Amino acid sequence: MTHVVWYKRDLRVRDHRPLVEAAARGPVLPLYVAEPGIAAGDDFLPRHWTLIREGLQALRRSLARRGQPLVVRCGRLPDVFEQLRQQIGAFHLWAHQETGNRRTFDRDLRVRRWAKAHRIPLTEYPCRGVVRGLRDRDTWSDRWETYMRRVPWPAPDTLRAAPGDLDPGRLPTHREMGLAPCTAAVQALSEDHAHRLLHSFLHERGPRYRRHMSSPLTGARSCSRLSVHLAYGTLSIRQAVHALRERQMELEDATFSGAAAWRKSLSSFDSRLHWHGHFMQKLEDAPRIEHESYIPAFDALRADDFDAALYDAWKHGQTGFPMVDACMRCLQCTGWLNFRMRAMLCSFAAYDCWLDWRRFAPYYGGLMADYEPGIHYPQVQMQSGTTGINRLRIYNPVKQGQEHDPEAVFIRRWVPELAPVDNDALVHAPWKMSAFEQQAYGCVLGRDYPERVVDHLEAYHYARERIEALREEPHIQEQADRIVAQHGSRRRR
Repeated sequence: MTHVVWYKRDLRVRDHRPLVEAAARGPVLPLYVAEPGIAAGDDFLPRHWTLIREGLQALRRSLARRGQPLVVRCGRLPDVFEQLRQQIGAFHLWAHQETGNRRTFDRDLRVRRWAKAHRIPLTEYPCRGVVRGLRDRDTWSDRWETYMRRVPWPAPDTLRAAPGDLDPGRLPTHREMGLAPCTAAVQALSEDHAHRLLHSFLHERGPRYRRHMSSPLTGARSCSRLSVHLAYGTLSIRQAVHALRERQMELEDATFSGAAAWRKSLSSFDSRLHWHGHFMQKLEDAPRIEHESYIPAFDALRADDFDAALYDAWKHGQTGFPMVDACMRCLQCTGWLNFRMRAMLCSFAAYDCWLDWRRFAPYYGGLMADYEPGIHYPQVQMQSGTTGINRLRIYNPVKQGQEHDPEAVFIRRWVPELAPVDNDALVHAPWKMSAFEQQAYGCVLGRDYPERVVDHLEAYHYARERIEALREEPHIQEQADRIVAQHGSRRRR
């Protein structure tokens, strides 16, 4: 029997249990199915397919060196599997479990029904430390730790090629996927690149991580930049954890200058690897939070107040708040932004613009090259104040700019309209320029750069009063207690 390894968001050969188990049992057919139906979602942009294609090309080369290249098909599942069954007969299907969006969730359900109906053995293994069917969150942290401690699976040295002369297939173009051409910058995506990046972070770039990660200016280099590899699986979270702990052991008793900074930064990185799994588990346990607030009563809070003009201003980086606009334009162009600035953008949409998170979350997630639904939706709800359990964090965009881009270097790079303004304080708050200064700098508000779309202080008080009033209602507090029981962190410190 042929063993089909179904690749999804796990584009690697190392630490890939389905590949190892299949290779130990007979001929292997590694398969990736490009799905235009998935690509049609609001959260899927052309840059995502550019990244995936690059990852698939590297994976195909890696598998071919082991004796069997990656087979690629384009279509809807399980239709592609049925076509394959007609060609090669019955097979055993191997895969990793996936915690994705509603489209991939529904697709996986269709595949399971099809496999059961046609008596196709389907074996799925846990991935990323996420526990499927978890009944008690109290045990999750220990189970995550147990998963991470296991030695990563080594890549098979050789693969027995599947019988028959099966065409490996072309990688579909953007057009064939129903996507526009990709004009945005993308980060390199391959298994080898992921491991080089991990090594450079743990041995070269890491000591400034804790101090630099909050700034979009310094974070671009000092952050690990592994998120896109974790999202598409060219690096497993377990591989990152093992490499991190090995490096931490090397530094445990080190006394050289800078060793303390290394230890602190890697401790912060360790926390974020736990954080990754913690939030992925939230969506796994409650898929509804992609479309519904943790506490459903919050869905009505902003439902009737959606301002399309404010949404467009935020979406296009034309809010009149330079740090907000710079971050949005950077994210649109590069697909990457450090975490604090992502949180600020979400905060501005949810609180300053009073936008319903359900309306902007898919587009916002789609901008991110490293889009991970399991992290994105719980985070958007946290930053929008709809979880009922988290402290409200309403970011002041001027303060964020002054703290994390004090000389306005990042702002001037991404908001060139303000580049001629040689006064840093006025770049952070251009509405404070006099009419004479606007003319002198050639930056007239309302002509060269937008006026502020809202008054932050007014928006701050309005949002806080509305949300806190709802949270104080007894039935909301009761639901919040249940949210803590189901989703709250239990990590031992």
